[in-house]
Amino acid sequence: MKKIVAGILAHVDSGKTTLSEALLYNSGNINKLGRVDHRDSFLDTYSLERERGITIFSKQAILKYKDVEYTLLDTPGHVDFSAEAERTLQVLDYAILVISGTDGIQSHTHTLWDLLNKYRLPCFIFVNKMDLPGADKSELIALLKNKISDRCVDFTEADSPLFNESIAECDDKLLDEYYNNDRINKESITSAVSHRRIFPVIFGSALKNNGVNTFLDIFYNYTQMPSYPEVFAGKVFKISDDKQGRRLTYLKVTGGCLRVRDILESDKNTNSEKVNQIRIYSGERFNTVEEALPGTICAVTGISFASPGDGLGTEKPSALPVLAPVLTYSLDLPEGVNTHTALEKLKILENEDPLLNVSMNERYGKIQLRVMGEIQLEVLKSIISERFGFEVSFGTGNIIYKETITEPVEGVGHFEPLRHYAEVHLLLKPGKRNSGIVFSSECREDTLDKNWQRLILSNLYEKKHIGVLTGSPITDMEIILLSGKAHPKHTEGGDFRQAALRAVRQGIRSTNSILLEPYYSFMLEVPNENIGRAISDIQQMSGSFEQPEALGDMSVIKGKAPVSTINNYGKEVTQYTHGRGRIVCSFIGYDDCHNADEIIKKSDYSPDRDTDNPCDSVFCSHGSGYIVKWDEVKSHMHLPEAWSKPGVQTVNKRERLAGYSSGNDIFALDRELMQIFEQTYGPVKRKSEEQQREFIAPSYNDRKIKTVKKPVDDTEYLLVDGYNVIFSWEHLKKLSETNIDAARASLINTLCNYQGYKKCEVILVFDAYKVTGGKGSVEKVDNISIVYTKEAETADMYIEKATHKLASDHRVRVVTSDGLEQLIILGSGALRVSSRAFYEEIRAAEDEIRNIISSRL
Repeated sequence: MKKIVAGILAHVDSGKTTLSEALLYNSGNINKLGRVDHRDSFLDTYSLERERGITIFSKQAILKYKDVEYTLLDTPGHVDFSAEAERTLQVLDYAILVISGTDGIQSHTHTLWDLLNKYRLPCFIFVNKMDLPGADKSELIALLKNKISDRCVDFTEADSPLFNESIAECDDKLLDEYYNNDRINKESITSAVSHRRIFPVIFGSALKNNGVNTFLDIFYNYTQMPSYPEVFAGKVFKISDDKQGRRLTYLKVTGGCLRVRDILESDKNTNSEKVNQIRIYSGERFNTVEEALPGTICAVTGISFASPGDGLGTEKPSALPVLAPVLTYSLDLPEGVNTHTALEKLKILENEDPLLNVSMNERYGKIQLRVMGEIQLEVLKSIISERFGFEVSFGTGNIIYKETITEPVEGVGHFEPLRHYAEVHLLLKPGKRNSGIVFSSECREDTLDKNWQRLILSNLYEKKHIGVLTGSPITDMEIILLSGKAHPKHTEGGDFRQAALRAVRQGIRSTNSILLEPYYSFMLEVPNENIGRAISDIQQMSGSFEQPEALGDMSVIKGKAPVSTINNYGKEVTQYTHGRGRIVCSFIGYDDCHNADEIIKKSDYSPDRDTDNPCDSVFCSHGSGYIVKWDEVKSHMHLPEAWSKPGVQTVNKRERLAGYSSGNDIFALDRELMQIFEQTYGPVKRKSEEQQREFIAPSYNDRKIKTVKKPVDDTEYLLVDGYNVIFSWEHLKKLSETNIDAARASLINTLCNYQGYKKCEVILVFDAYKVTGGKGSVEKVDNISIVYTKEAETADMYIEKATHKLASDHRVRVVTSDGLEQLIILGSGALRVSSRAFYEEIRAAEDEIRNIISSRL
């Protein structure tokens, strides 16, 4: 039997649970049609759900229809429980979005649609309450096309001649099929629905049982079971306890087969655990099975390590959720209840819902947790009383701020107390707003073993990183592992954890940070006479809004505002409109804080005082460790920098090369070329080393190259034809085919490392002779000179002039593979180096540098 997982989503009070009930009843899976207002619905099993008439926890029911077994997941519709709904989306094959025919597309509907886009879920739309006055089908389909997607198609008109035309307008392939055959076959439509190229729309009334059978048939005809891999994989989406207190881990089998007594493991926990029981729930009832096939939603016992969003087997963990709590509350305990005992019990709730983030505020000695709103607080009170046997109350809610960075930076962490060793280099890059934190690695395995890299990323993923402005969580950031070093004898796993976490903190503190605050989108409806007051209030709340829309004697204003200013505005609206106005808010994410300076000052946070999140590193000298402050770490680190700002050094330094230290010039003695030159032009003459030498200072301020006298020294000069080298070195040539700037930056970085090791003077020359009006330029990058030639002056012309000036008093070598230029170089008394020979020498020197570093550890 085919298996399909479908979830029902909606704005609160749109009739979502009522539709679930009708689908189960009409398909013959339940014998009685329950109602939410009668408190006897099949899926609202929790007492508080029936009391309030809302869905709080996601529930599942098995719906068998013809030859398909659907697992129907009913999700919460209230915004306070939207995180629970988002977790459920991760295991769906199809979504059913319920929209009220009288209320239209409400604020939370937009949020749900954005989530469906994020998770790339195909969606069927059921427009409910069409039996009520004011529900107009033609207006609603136009609204859906305008506000949701122009690919929304009325499938209740499938027998209409215009149906195929409407389908064809959604996709070019379907248009071609319609043009060639005058119709579109069912398989093509089914495929288009599964790929989100069509969104079927069905109209009806779940309460009156109108249109439900039509929906069942359409859903059956245009859905298909996904294909799954043969190797076991599973996605955890929910944690709860049964009536006997046994932990239930809800998951979807996304590959292979899960059997009783199978051993499961997690990257977060080295201990393996055995599956004791597999349950298939439908409402409150369940059946136990010996195995669960792909596409099955089941609850297992015996697994304690998993959390919502975890991947099992080959399944990857989920990204950070979009919908997250924006308020933090302190919990007041009754007399006689120990704080630490309560904390331990509340951690059980955090395992079920990680977004609660239960923690102890040591400064005030109170337990804190995060919630979406007041409704969720009331639910938590009830749960705590029912499960743990004590009553609690909550203080005033505070806004959860977040922090991010504005510029990329390389963070370095070093941890080396006696007999321990680890160094980690991370690239911290600002991400798109509301993108969360993304972890990845660009570190080569010959630099750092893959197992160490996985350990670093695992430690980074598990840590709740905080910023340096207020100690708030960081977000909207990409953290990339660039480089690292272990000691063959002294490195342990905990060393890399320390180094990695310190690298994050050191990086954040080394760049600019900004404070973010949560924002609500709002729809404010007020009488026309109150529109001025409403606009003034929005401006005072630091909000923004669109042009007000007049609807008879009422006006509607849509916009966004900080949660901190608009959170309790609904009560004020009720007062000044005498009950006629209303405001609907929906969380849309984080943006720049409107009063950042005030919040930062009020927080009184100091990263230096935060000993749990150090920014400094630990180095070792004479057998004991010592602290190096965060702003001095880079002057003590053992590995070279792996990243610098674009345009100065290459972003990716994984191909770092070192210079050579041999006393013999392996480049110079191209004797055959030298012999040819001397036979033709005569012997090459050089001045003695005792003669005064000159240092060339390339300048385009004057037409002539100026020279400055310097005392005699052993300084060696290396002139490099930049583009000649780039197109001679295979890795740079390949890089230049897609990004010449990156190739140029990579060469600059290589020569910077070479200069630091060889201690010579490097002048890197790039052709700019085709740049119209170019006056040329010279810049200094990490002690090497970079020359961009002026208009009509090639690199070899510049190198010829520079060689002529330098070679008379200095030892000069030129890296190029240009044959004519090599002859000119020899005639000036300089030594030529082929581009390929230079590359081979650098590769040999790289091994020397590694041996030197290893010998010092």
